[in-house]
Amino acid sequence: MRGHITDPGAEGGLALRELPEPEPSPHDVVVGVGAYGLNRGELALLQQRTDGWRPGQDVAGTVLTEAADRSGPPEGSRVVGIADGGGWSARVAVPSHRVAVLPEQVTFEQAAALPVAGLTALRTLRQGGALLGARVLVTGASGGVGSFAVQLAAAGGAEVTALVSGKHRIGALRGLGAGNVVTGIGEDAGPFDLVLDGVGGPVLAEAIHRLAPGATLVAYGIAGGADRTPLAFYDFAAAPLARLVGFFVYASGEDTFGRDLGVLATLVDRGRLDPQLGSVRDWAETTDAVEALRRRTVTGKTVLTVPN
Repeated sequence: MRGHITDPGAEGGLALRELPEPEPSPHDVVVGVGAYGLNRGELALLQQRTDGWRPGQDVAGTVLTEAADRSGPPEGSRVVGIADGGGWSARVAVPSHRVAVLPEQVTFEQAAALPVAGLTALRTLRQGGALLGARVLVTGASGGVGSFAVQLAAAGGAEVTALVSGKHRIGALRGLGAGNVVTGIGEDAGPFDLVLDGVGGPVLAEAIHRLAPGATLVAYGIAGGADRTPLAFYDFAAAPLARLVGFFVYASGEDTFGRDLGVLATLVDRGRLDPQLGSVRDWAETTDAVEALRRRTVTGKTVLTVPN
């Protein structure tokens, strides 16, 4: 079986090689990968695990071997799933509770964009409770999580404000359902009942100042590159009883990953959620795609297709 593995001697530190076949546990399905998605969090892991690591979380494909304990979909099912690595390969073992059967009209490319970003968006929004009429701010709104969050919040009836890095992104976010698109959090912004922040640093601090009483701010990333934000008691003066939640998708209850992936895939099938594919390339171009993601030259999700 061919797949990608980190190698400090290879170009870009990543090589496409012959690898051992996956060894599934009784609760795993083996998926023949049709497409896989890249996530910004994997960039850091590639730098940390430079020799012999097999990357890849977001996968879509066909079940080649069903779970021995009969807990997952049967052989031949088209699925989307979230793996514990090894997804940038021809085949990968995935726990059956982390896969969902795809509607017929949803492509592998669309599905491969969903797992990490889609689950993060869906589950961070749930932290704020009911969305109908809620005032929601999404920072980093043109990113993978942000674009999903804007669409899901708007679908839930929220009044969505999207924070983007430049005016050239305003039109796209309005098209996704944001009622207001801004390039900075001004003093007249908000107050917001729920903030989803994937930028960190000064943006996180500014967002805290615009919270409504009892509001929730969910911090799920540091795309801005700042990993420390100084905060003080009086930063919450205008928002008594507000909550600041640190969110990590793998700590949010993986036993229902499959069910939530099914929700997201159904919304795609119904035309209510656009995966925002920015770049779709052959898996032989994975190293180049990783570099493009690192340099932020791609807007939207990057997906690689695996030849049959």
